[in-house]
Amino acid sequence: MTSDKTIDKQLPSTRTTELDSICLKAEVIPVLAIQRIEDAVPLARALYEGGLTVLEITLRTECALEAIRRINEALPHASIGVGTVLTPAQYRQAEEVGADFVVTPGTTEALYRYGVTSPVPMLPGVATVSELMTGWQYGYRRFKFFPAEASGGIKALKSFAGPIPEARFCPTGGIGINNAEDYLALKNVMCVGGSWLTPKSLVDAEDWDAIRSLAREAAERFHH
Repeated sequence: MTSDKTIDKQLPSTRTTELDSICLKAEVIPVLAIQRIEDAVPLARALYEGGLTVLEITLRTECALEAIRRINEALPHASIGVGTVLTPAQYRQAEEVGADFVVTPGTTEALYRYGVTSPVPMLPGVATVSELMTGWQYGYRRFKFFPAEASGGIKALKSFAGPIPEARFCPTGGIGINNAEDYLALKNVMCVGGSWLTPKSLVDAEDWDAIRSLAREAAERFHH
């Protein structure tokens, strides 16, 4: 059995660097749950053309894996994250469809153990200091904070910075145009995730121009 010290020596520092370089491309990461496969490419293209080049596509829908394949093919320069990864089996599926990174809502020991060996970096989901410490022992330094607002929001992130100042977060959950700036002002926040850029009404209407405009507004307002 691998000891914690051995795991710490395997520290995914290269993954930390990869995640940092991905998150430097955009302070806002749209989180997509694609319901209709035909929406996948035009939706992703609208966001990309609006200036949001990092996208998270969740595995919450039946067509998600096929959607990721198509988006990867259509937008080779976009950084595609596969979200709502719950098991090592889903992690493997994400690798197979060409994910640039993997995002989990919460994280298990099994996911940490698999993530340490995977060529695809993981942004593990945490909501408490104890969960953060578990990820820390596996060498992780970059985390998704989820569900952000329900888990204490900005106050919680400020509290995390006390004992573990080196950790950086992508808060997701309850974040929108009105509070994104407050999160991004925190030193330990590298980017935010949100679904406000793809309102269901606009997606259902296939109004890609309106989504492109929302993306452009966010890209211009929240830039490094």
